[in-house]
Amino acid sequence: MGYRNNELGYPKDILSTRAVIKKGNFALIPANGLVKNVIPGFEGCDITILSSPKLGASFVDYLITMGKDGRTSKGFGGGGIETFAYVIHGKVSATAGGTEYIMSKGGYIYCPSTEELNLKNMNGQESEVFLYKRRYIPAEGYTPEIVCKNIDEIAPVNYEDMDDVLFYDLLPKDLAYDMNFHILSFKQGASHGYIETHVQEHGAYILTGEGMYNLDNNWMPVKKGDYIFMGAYSLQAAYAIGREESFSYIYSKDCNRDELI
Repeated sequence: MGYRNNELGYPKDILSTRAVIKKGNFALIPANGLVKNVIPGFEGCDITILSSPKLGASFVDYLITMGKDGRTSKGFGGGGIETFAYVIHGKVSATAGGTEYIMSKGGYIYCPSTEELNLKNMNGQESEVFLYKRRYIPAEGYTPEIVCKNIDEIAPVNYEDMDDVLFYDLLPKDLAYDMNFHILSFKQGASHGYIETHVQEHGAYILTGEGMYNLDNNWMPVKKGDYIFMGAYSLQAAYAIGREESFSYIYSKDCNRDELI
C-alpha cells in the first residue's frame, strides 16, 4: 500500500485534509490522502477503493490508474454483480458478452450481472477509469443489456428547466435497470434548484471545475478529483464556483425498485 499521488517524504506544511467521513450519511474524499489497494484480478494497475458497504454504501466505487500494460486478469462482476466503467482519460478495451469495445475519454460501459467485464489499457501510457459494482436487484419480466457509448453521443437536456445546468442520462430509462449513471454540468454560478432529500444513494466523482456542495446542510468546497458519497436521505445540493471551466461530476443512482421491509 502507498499513496495514490506517489508523493513521498514529509509534507511542506502541517498535516491537514478536507476529507470528512460520516459513515452511512456522507463522505467527502479529496485526491490527496487516497491510498493504493491491492486486489486480485488487476495487474499493472493502481486501484483505490472509494465507497464500500463499510462506509454505508450499497455499492463499491473504485478509481483505477491503468499502467501501460494494465489489465484485469480475470472477469470483474458477474454472478449477480452488475458493473459500470467510465474512462476519465486514456483509451481502454472493454470485453463483455464475447464482444470487445474500445473506449476513449468519456466512454463508458454497463455490464449486466450475468456477464463478466474485462478491461485492458490500450493507451500506450496511463489510462484512468472510474469503476462501479453493485448486486443487481431483478424485476420480473425485465432483462438488462450491455450498454457501451461515449458521452459525446448523448444529447444533454436542461436540468430542472435551467439552461446553465446540463444533464446527461447514460443508461436507458427502462425497468430492467435498477441503477443509472448521470453527469451534471454547472456553468459558473449555476446551482441545483433546491436542496434534495431522497432515498437514493449516490457515489460522485468530480470531473471538472470547482463547486460548493451541501452535504447534510454542511457547505463544503469541492474540486476536480474529489469523490463524494451521499447516503439515503442525506441532504444534498451544489453550486458552481471557479473561473476557468464548468463544474461537472459523474454519479450513480439506485432507481426503479421498491424498498424492502
